[in-house]
Amino acid sequence: MKSVRVLIAVLVFAVVVLAQATNPAKRPTAAGASFDKLKSLVGKWEGTMQEGGKQLPATTSFRLVSDGSALMNMLGEGTPYEMVTMFHMDNSDLLATHYCGAHNQPRFRLVPSSEPNVVTFVFKDATNLPSPSAPHMVGLKITFVDANHHYQDWTFLEKGQKSTSRFEFHRKA
Repeated sequence: MKSVRVLIAVLVFAVVVLAQATNPAKRPTAAGASFDKLKSLVGKWEGTMQEGGKQLPATTSFRLVSDGSALMNMLGEGTPYEMVTMFHMDNSDLLATHYCGAHNQPRFRLVPSSEPNVVTFVFKDATNLPSPSAPHMVGLKITFVDANHHYQDWTFLEKGQKSTSRFEFHRKA
């Protein structure tokens, strides 16, 4: 009788393990791995950005919200140009919504990268965009240099021309 209970327990365990292994929702995805990589940025950061040929100070911070289901990034916190970007999974896709100083909200989707230290987003759509030609962000590339350094390259579209601003950050001690 005891061996029958042990056999049943082993069979139940095997079924559970097999079900998890064959369930695509439980398998790690590139988007899920990228979201985990972004979560490693939680904390406060300081650094510089280039604008108009000048190097200016810059700050950013990352915080997990909504029971860890979303990552909130605040760029330029406390300044008139403060902007928020929310990263979150949408089923198997990783999305980002950028609440921009240009008074619109571009949404981005993750695109695959052959570089393991790079997470790249491209324009998906936007809210509050009066026309496709209105100035708005169209891309974000985050490069992980090491655990305490990263770059953010933000691409902006205005009058049909793209320009990219690089922010270089180090973890604030």
